[in-house]
Amino acid sequence: MNIHLVSDDVAKLAVLRGMLEDRCSLTSELLDGAHVSGRNIDSLVVAADLRSVDNITALKEISDQLSRIPKRIFLTDHKSRLSTVQAYALGATSVMSSTPTRNQLLSKLLDLRPSSLAPSITQDGGRQAAFAGATCIASMFAAVLSGGEIDVEETRRAGKRIADCVAENGLAEWLANVRRHHEGTYQHCLLVTGIAVDFGLSLGVRSYDLERLYMAAMFHDIGKARIPLAILDKPGRLDSNERALVETHPAAGYDALKGNAAITPEMLDVVRHHHEFLDGSGYPDGLCDASISDLTRILTISDIFAALIEYRIYKPAMPREKAYEILQSMEGKLEMPLVGAFREVALAR
Repeated sequence: MNIHLVSDDVAKLAVLRGMLEDRCSLTSELLDGAHVSGRNIDSLVVAADLRSVDNITALKEISDQLSRIPKRIFLTDHKSRLSTVQAYALGATSVMSSTPTRNQLLSKLLDLRPSSLAPSITQDGGRQAAFAGATCIASMFAAVLSGGEIDVEETRRAGKRIADCVAENGLAEWLANVRRHHEGTYQHCLLVTGIAVDFGLSLGVRSYDLERLYMAAMFHDIGKARIPLAILDKPGRLDSNERALVETHPAAGYDALKGNAAITPEMLDVVRHHHEFLDGSGYPDGLCDASISDLTRILTISDIFAALIEYRIYKPAMPREKAYEILQSMEGKLEMPLVGAFREVALAR
């Protein structure tokens, strides 16, 4: 395994080299003036203070090179949610504490996620699209946390890259790329976007309607920026208080976006209501049947399916067949003709 280390501090590089040099092939350089080639590098470890504008600028300058590296681990101050979000906005595929143990770092570096696909040119294109999507989603989270304005056009561009990738290479390859290179909330949002796009393609929707789908998917979980990472990434079942906090994210997302003139009422509706069910048992508003838009119904099915099949460190991805059976069991909550139309997406694409 070829690992490249980048840091803003010589001492940090020395510590990391001491942890890893007996287990892998190592190269390293200081962030100031870094020229990461990306060629023949399996994993990148970045140890830098992301409160520094100079460090952020330096990482942005080499973002194209970073995006070619399959695994990008950033070591940050976990007490700062903004630093964690900033790391993802700069292209991290994983974020760890700034002081990991040797075993923790090796475990993350050696984490081999299941994949039935060999490396290919199309996979590299998928990785680039996923990189752009994850960076965009992380930038949105950072804007919510800092009180800044979300760049809707950047979201549109990232969503279109994902749509083009799924249309060209298929859903299965998109799912494999995302599950192999991304984690947590960012993995989920990327999966939902790809699944919603493929659902739209299978239904033969127009390009305008496909854009509505990928924009809705990119925005739908923006309210999770307000939920503590310890809860979002908890390895196990949430208790009742934690569940109640997570269930505030649709309303929080709506509140974060409603003042942005570039966000349409339709997008606000999807963000607020993607956890509503036809029988009124959903949240936050307990909407029923005709009160739930068609776009929201499609996004809800995509969202549930993505949550079931996503990869987590503490649980394997559920087989797509089993996930579809669960959707079929939700009669009364989901629109069954849509679930039927989703069958090909779930099982054959």
